[in-house]
Amino acid sequence: MLMPKRLKWRKQMRGRMRGKAYRGAELTFGDFGLKAMEPGWVSARQIEAARRAIVHSIKRRGKFWIRIFPDKPVTKKAAETRMGKGKGNVEFWVAVVKPGRIMFELGGGLPEDVAREALRLAQYKFSIRTKIVGRHEQVGGE
Repeated sequence: MLMPKRLKWRKQMRGRMRGKAYRGAELTFGDFGLKAMEPGWVSARQIEAARRAIVHSIKRRGKFWIRIFPDKPVTKKAAETRMGKGKGNVEFWVAVVKPGRIMFELGGGLPEDVAREALRLAQYKFSIRTKIVGRHEQVGGE
């Protein structure tokens, strides 16, 4: 599972997800990508599930890039615990994704139908709406 090797601070505040993604909003490496259409937290488990679905689908053909990384710790307090006594322990890691962000890319001579099918299978793994984009139909923002 993806997570940072080391951190300056163990726990983080939740933060806001306002606006669109301007960095990481264009296809850089491959010919097809999976673009986020709404803001949200994408967990390391979701990223790994999507990665496995894509790798299984493309069968060692082409090339594959993961463009997001879960570097935000999410804490939870134990069930039926009284309030107070500090913040809970880190339970899992998430990547903060804004609309327009390219999350995965496929390329390297992969046929279009194979790439689109692989990305379609990956779409089911996320809790946010996504869109499959090609290099020729790419538009910035949302």
